[in-house]
Amino acid sequence: MPTIRYLGHACFLVQGQEHTLLFDPYLTDNPQAAVTADQVKPDYILVSHGHYDHLGDTYAIAERTGATIITTMDLAKECEKRGLQAHAMNVGCKHHFPFGHVRTTQALHHAGLVGGEACGFIVRIDGFTLYFAGDTSLFGDFKLYGIIERPDLLLVPIGGYYTMDIDDAVYAAKLVGAKTVIPFHYNTWPIIEADPADFAEKISKNTSGHCIILQPGDSCELP
Repeated sequence: MPTIRYLGHACFLVQGQEHTLLFDPYLTDNPQAAVTADQVKPDYILVSHGHYDHLGDTYAIAERTGATIITTMDLAKECEKRGLQAHAMNVGCKHHFPFGHVRTTQALHHAGLVGGEACGFIVRIDGFTLYFAGDTSLFGDFKLYGIIERPDLLLVPIGGYYTMDIDDAVYAAKLVGAKTVIPFHYNTWPIIEADPADFAEKISKNTSGHCIILQPGDSCELP
């Protein structure tokens, strides 16, 4: 099974049997960062939108490693302008890659670039399905994504203000129905302060899943 490592804020590293995936690599100047940008060697970088705390070190990492950047149409064009290899995806669509498949999902959030859009990712790798919700507020199609993709793991923001807060994230987890939930996008700054233990307790009481709290730098094998 793949392993997942939380690198802080919204950045995750997923290690499969043959491929390494990096999500939203905001590492430089990230007060939570568990590693530096030159310590990661992904094959693919999945970028949910263009805000600095998600796009982060994408360009530098891709230039150094040759990683393919999987992202939305408009952000992919920005990557290609820099001579980087990017795979552009329309929100809601699915594409097959050597490691499995990726479906981009709706995310209710500003894109960080004019005319663009934010997204999340549902990723199938080594027979395991994870849903990285990205920066988003609550919306009804969490239930639809749960039905058609049946994620094993939901990665969900809980910090509020820019994204869902704890209560909305619990409801999103209930709609998706994943057996495991990991929170992110909290406590990086005071404005998104949240208690992951409170979230974990509410997940246990209100959903059929269980919560794993990862501190920056922690990793676990995906069940």
